[in-house]
Amino acid sequence: MMKKQTNTLLSALAFAFASATVSVPSMLVATDAVAQEQKASEKKTRRVPTLRGKVYEQLARAQTAADEAGNVEEAIAILKEVEDKSDSMNAYEKAMMYNFFGFIYYNNEDYAKALESFAKVVEQQPIPEKFEMTTLFSLAQLNLMQGNYDETITYLERWESLNTGPVPVKNKVIKAQAYYQNKQYDEAAMWISEAVADHEAEGMIPDEGWLILQRAIFYELKQPQKVKDVLIKMVKLFDEPKYWIQLAGMYGELGEERKQLAIMETAYQRGFVNTSADVFNMAQLYYYHRVPYKGAKLMEQAMNDGVLEKNLRNLKFLGQSWSLAKEQDKAIPVMMQAAELSEDGELDAQLAQILLNEERFDDAIAAADRAVEKGDLRNPGLVHLIKGMALYNKKQYALALNQLAEAEKHQKSRAMAQQWKQFVQGEKRQADALASELGAS
Repeated sequence: MMKKQTNTLLSALAFAFASATVSVPSMLVATDAVAQEQKASEKKTRRVPTLRGKVYEQLARAQTAADEAGNVEEAIAILKEVEDKSDSMNAYEKAMMYNFFGFIYYNNEDYAKALESFAKVVEQQPIPEKFEMTTLFSLAQLNLMQGNYDETITYLERWESLNTGPVPVKNKVIKAQAYYQNKQYDEAAMWISEAVADHEAEGMIPDEGWLILQRAIFYELKQPQKVKDVLIKMVKLFDEPKYWIQLAGMYGELGEERKQLAIMETAYQRGFVNTSADVFNMAQLYYYHRVPYKGAKLMEQAMNDGVLEKNLRNLKFLGQSWSLAKEQDKAIPVMMQAAELSEDGELDAQLAQILLNEERFDDAIAAADRAVEKGDLRNPGLVHLIKGMALYNKKQYALALNQLAEAEKHQKSRAMAQQWKQFVQGEKRQADALASELGAS
């Protein structure tokens, strides 16, 4: 069955028929009188021939086959019979015939042939100007749908050459789409900006799709300030969660991190921060702005809710956030979980440092040993230094000196290892001397 002509494009094409002595749904009008009336309504400079009754009868047969019987092949066969006699037809009759071809092909989803047929309509001259303009606009839309962007622009410009008034907003939007798809971003920016400005000047809200296109064009032009301005408008007009998040991202790209965080906090309060990526990005913002406690609480809640996965990256960052917030009791168990998932010893080394600072010397030594065992350390000498300091605090001076000797072998930890070595040697001598005195007495 033929599809109902409810599509926007088909509505535009149906108007072409109406402008050319065709009505909907019957599509064809039988009398020359109506055609003459159409002719009279055209500009005086364009004289249009009439649609003769015998041609109408053939087109009506095709219409019946297509609409009533649903037989596309029969309808096309009838039209081809008419086309075979086209030498005896005037320009208007040929245009009507090709227009009907175009409708049938379009409804049958044969868009290539539909385009070819509608293109032949505007090749026939003279034809009613409104009919020509409507067909030109429909050709622009169809070519845009089919990815023929140069042809889209060409047909729009032909339409505009016949238009006596200002260029309509819809033309500007289609031009912007075509130029954008052609990667001609400067031209696209000009047309979409004009369309939006024209619409707003009339006190109307721009279509959301127009602003999405404008934002994309400015992004391709690497104009983040203009992208931000469009997003501010989209947030105000449509209040969609994705636009809040995108606006925050643009403030970040512009280096306005405080505004970025403010937008993200507002979005969070509105319930718009609900994906793992958004939660992690917001936690990073808190970390960057030295408010890691908020970030850690956010991540912890997201993990408990199942929004944020307890993987290596997330656990590591959560542990670091708790640590920066000086919440070491919370940081240590999280860092331990992260270290268990890590194949290298870097997290164990960081954990050893935290445990040393918390005076959990046995745990610090165990973490240092795990770090050495896993390897791939950025600063292996530091791990030996940490272990040496932990052993010193346990008054195991000889073992501590062994670790400090290992730390001394590495450039990054050599200076500190030498200082600690001298200090521990002094402590060891005092301890040995005290032990000797106590033994002698």
